[in-house]
Amino acid sequence: MEQEIETLRQQLKQQEKLASLGMLSAGIAHEIQNPLNFVINFSKMSTKLLSDLNDIMEDNEEKLSDDDREEVEDIIADLKENMGKIVEHGERAISIIQGILLVSRGKEGEMLPTDICRLTKEYVWLSYHAMRANHKGFNLSIHEDYQDGLPMMMVIPQDLSRAILNLMNNACYTVWNKSQTAGDEYKPEVTVSVKQADNHIVITLKDNGEGMSDEVKERLYENFFTTKPVGQGTGLGMAITRDIIENRHHGTISFESTEGKGTTFTLTIPIKK
Repeated sequence: MEQEIETLRQQLKQQEKLASLGMLSAGIAHEIQNPLNFVINFSKMSTKLLSDLNDIMEDNEEKLSDDDREEVEDIIADLKENMGKIVEHGERAISIIQGILLVSRGKEGEMLPTDICRLTKEYVWLSYHAMRANHKGFNLSIHEDYQDGLPMMMVIPQDLSRAILNLMNNACYTVWNKSQTAGDEYKPEVTVSVKQADNHIVITLKDNGEGMSDEVKERLYENFFTTKPVGQGTGLGMAITRDIIENRHHGTISFESTEGKGTTFTLTIPIKK
């Protein structure tokens, strides 16, 4: 009993630490968003100025030699391409920040029209980069298959993103853990797909990690049950994920797992346009 109480105490401390980190992340995201907006806006303005410069050069091209004119045209083309990349990646960063802010301060239970493919992709890669930040040398191959033309769906984005993040975190952890002993021939992989089947969206995450024993399968959704060392897992992730999918989105969550070979999770959510 004393050991169980101590384990629970450590899990609650970790949960409190994560809650504080969530608040800090929201504050950092909010502060970063403003300078990013300046970067994007000034990049767009610079692109417009480059177009004006190009027009001026065309009006005065007879004053330039062929070599000078070609060099200036190449420089302008390169600058336009660079500005386009700055805008593209800046807007990508803004999108990620907005997702973080939505998770941290979104209204409880609020359904919003959401691009499920985009949301899934963002949180799959956020989880991957978080794992790389915490485990030096970690890497894996992510195979993605997102169906084109899927409708915007009414979901609770802050909750669904949390469910995807939980599953991807577990996938990253299990392939990393397996890689510690499997040898150089083992190549960690995660496959992610989002498809429409009848009137449902089906999200699948498959890994080639350690898989689950029969005991883990039976206790998977128990509160405070975790296979991770103390301090690395709260044992709440899968219970929360199941609640998000089944109770808040009226869908289903299922899994197939073979010990030593890997696990596949399938989320099936009814489409609400």
